[in-house]
Amino acid sequence: MQDKIFVAISTFAENGRDPLDLLNESGIEIFINPLGRRITANEILEMGSDATGIIAGLEPYNEEVLTNLSNLKCISRVGVGIDNINQALAKSRNIKICNTPNVIIQPVVELVLALIFNLLRKTTLHTILIKSKKWERHVGNLLYGKTVGIIGTGRIGKRVSEILILLGVKVIACDLFPDKAWANSNRIRYTSQENLLKESDIISLHVSPTESDKPVIGRKELDQMKSGMILINTSRGQFIDENALYDGLSSKKIGGVGLDVYVNEPYDGDLIQFDNVVLTPHVATLTKESRLEMEVEATQNLLNYFLQN
Repeated sequence: MQDKIFVAISTFAENGRDPLDLLNESGIEIFINPLGRRITANEILEMGSDATGIIAGLEPYNEEVLTNLSNLKCISRVGVGIDNINQALAKSRNIKICNTPNVIIQPVVELVLALIFNLLRKTTLHTILIKSKKWERHVGNLLYGKTVGIIGTGRIGKRVSEILILLGVKVIACDLFPDKAWANSNRIRYTSQENLLKESDIISLHVSPTESDKPVIGRKELDQMKSGMILINTSRGQFIDENALYDGLSSKKIGGVGLDVYVNEPYDGDLIQFDNVVLTPHVATLTKESRLEMEVEATQNLLNYFLQN
């Protein structure tokens, strides 16, 4: 049986032809999602019914999909997260899963820094005021000299820490599996989560998904934090209890929040009412450069699989 590739993501090759050229040069038959949006499970089954390989985004690869795609051999994810794929079932059906974990580091790191600076210097607030014909100046804060707590020191958490150190910040971290050699070489101190919450002026979450639904930051954790601290989450929406966050903002215990991820997306919850909350619509990896690089790598991962099997 000849291979056939289904490109499920809706934005494929929008930022450059390189991944499309790779597919065309391979000589393998391809079909690209024509709908211009994230597709449903039923649409995957309709469009990719005879696919042996899929270039995937965040659309669902659940039991129904994987069971009915009888020819599927490989799913190549554009991005790092594979939560949308039933991994146990894929393994049992000998479906290879690939992803692009390293490409996302730089764009996520840059968004984390953008959110921190935005909240410290109130750039979004001042923009809204000026556009409303109000000339109001609100005092901000320096990043220099602050203590930043990094919860989770994987690839992204480490890179955020390293850049913050260069900006004159004291970085403390917590992780289930601390990399002490890395920490020592970068003047970073590992501590308990409780101590990190108490000491940090700014906290950024970089935690990997777990089977537990319990938030990393709930009411207990918010109570332990410094008054006026800033909280950043570009990781997963479920890691923060949004109701507890709302109460912390209402009481002014929390000085600012920057979020790129939410429990329910698209987000239209109560946090939109606060001037000291900066919200972005899950765009941490959404830069032209990184999207193109991820698509090229995901395409090459899939083609390499076919070459080797």
